[in-house]
Amino acid sequence: MSNKVVIAHRGASGYLPEHTLEAKAMAYAMQVDFIEQDLVLSKDDVPIVIHDIYLDYVTNVANKFPDRKREDNRFYVIDFTYDELKSLQVTERFDPKTGEQFYPNRFPKWKANFKLHSLQEEIELIQGLNASTGNNIGIYPEIKEPKFHQKEGKNLTTTVLNILADYGYKTKNDNCILQCFDAEELERIRVDLKSELFLVQLIEHPEEAKQLAHFATYADGVGPWYKQILSEKVNNSFQFTNLVKEAHELGLKVHPYTFRADALAEFSSFDEMLKTLLIDANVDGAFTDFPDKVIDFLKKENER
Repeated sequence: MSNKVVIAHRGASGYLPEHTLEAKAMAYAMQVDFIEQDLVLSKDDVPIVIHDIYLDYVTNVANKFPDRKREDNRFYVIDFTYDELKSLQVTERFDPKTGEQFYPNRFPKWKANFKLHSLQEEIELIQGLNASTGNNIGIYPEIKEPKFHQKEGKNLTTTVLNILADYGYKTKNDNCILQCFDAEELERIRVDLKSELFLVQLIEHPEEAKQLAHFATYADGVGPWYKQILSEKVNNSFQFTNLVKEAHELGLKVHPYTFRADALAEFSSFDEMLKTLLIDANVDGAFTDFPDKVIDFLKKENER
């Protein structure tokens, strides 16, 4: 059981606004294995840690820079400099049309004072904590929407790889897992850019689960939506697809997303979700908004 990795999804995002340094520090204190960074470039080519290419779900950009939206009425990270982005207030994720918070029982919207930050700032926080605590917690960056960046004349991937290398993340031994949904781009990272990092191919659609053999030619693991692992429920017992078994046969690790204690869907409890996927389906790790709960669960399983 102890070989199952716990990945803080956008930090301890069940407790503090996602991708804030505060959420990352809290996740670190929970002693996770990895902390995730979603990356989008600013206008002046600084990788910003934020989940979307848009700003309107998690900041006050519409109030602060009302004239900077594009024709689709969205505010794009790429249209703002690093200094402008740092001036925004960050909050719990909300629907920009209605103002409603996505997860009503999480940190209250617009309370306290949170800011955006760069990949470099987050790495320095995590490496600094590794130095001061003696722990060795890893990073798990994601290249977000590389084709969008390319259309905008930006090279997100090379920028990120150069920064990772500058901070000592170059090989599979360096406690960094690099992920991307774009299979072409992840393959390019391995083949053309010759990265030796541990690579995880994120998968979202059922047809992608049929491409595991190809993914195994360049990736070290896959990150499926957890529902792709479940097939049906029979007599209160979940049945599974062949995804985990096939991935393991190909030597791929499986890190499904996202384990949320406040969004259980087909599960009656968070413990049932964890037991079903981590134990019964035998996945290798979990992206979770509630890292402490997953760590506690795994500790209990180890003590059985």
